Amino acid sequence: MYIHNKKLMYTVRVSEPNPMLANFLLEQFGGPQGELAAAMRYFTQAIAEDDPGRKDMLHDIATEELSHLEVIGSIVAMLNKGIKANLAEGALKEAELYMALGQGGDSHTTALHYGGGPALTNSAGVPWSAAYVDSIGEPTADLRSNIAAESRAKIVYERLINVTDDAGIKDALTFLMTREVAHQKAFEKALYAIEPNFPPGKLPPAPEFTNKYYNLSQGAEDVQGSWNSGKQWEVVEDVKLAAPVDKGDGSASVVLKKADKSLMEASAIRTMSDPTADPTTGAELGSSAN
Repeated sequence: MYIHNKKLMYTVRVSEPNPMLANFLLEQFGGPQGELAAAMRYFTQAIAEDDPGRKDMLHDIATEELSHLEVIGSIVAMLNKGIKANLAEGALKEAELYMALGQGGDSHTTALHYGGGPALTNSAGVPWSAAYVDSIGEPTADLRSNIAAESRAKIVYERLINVTDDAGIKDALTFLMTREVAHQKAFEKALYAIEPNFPPGKLPPAPEFTNKYYNLSQGAEDVQGSWNSGKQWEVVEDVKLAAPVDKGDGSASVVLKKADKSLMEASAIRTMSDPTADPTTGAELGSSAN
């Protein structure tokens, strides 16, 4: 059960309307790294979670993300107040209204389609999608994805902070950015509280491939580090000699029923290309060289 508190989680102070900045901030409202995507990711994970500790944490953070969505939405609405008032009351002359609407980006779309309210789109006007929620139902995989999601969201907040001089907005965005760090720490703690937590899932990897590193991008700029050298790695440099890595013939095959095999052979014969043919094509007839 959810109960709405009319007070925002963090106070929003906007010094003056700015429709273009409002449009930028939609990235964290309805964008792939935004607060709605985060809330839905953690909320659905919480519902499916069987561990009581992780379930509680995911519900807490999902609910906080909804409060962050309210903060971002409120900033967007405040930034659009001026253009909303002028559109609603027709206070500006036509030329002035065009200038106010066309400040940049898709600010005119936000003003005209949504009346200055926060739209469930990203800053380019792309509608929010449930495809942004990438949960797979395995805690060790989902927690890693959550950590990455919080990291990406922090970077977007940094970029948004850098495009405004409004002290009040910078203050609120800094709070939201900082909470991404706090959530990342919580998810990391939850991940490492699962032992073992790598590799994800239950089935063990095939031992003959687990520690191999295939050097498939070779050249003068090859760099060695702990990710591709050392005792834990068996580095394969001559990939041509190593392939196929399973020591098979590298072909693809399937066992077909007799009737299916006959049909496939007939289809292959019917659609076979004649390697000796050199027909004149429409492209050649239309070419300026002819």
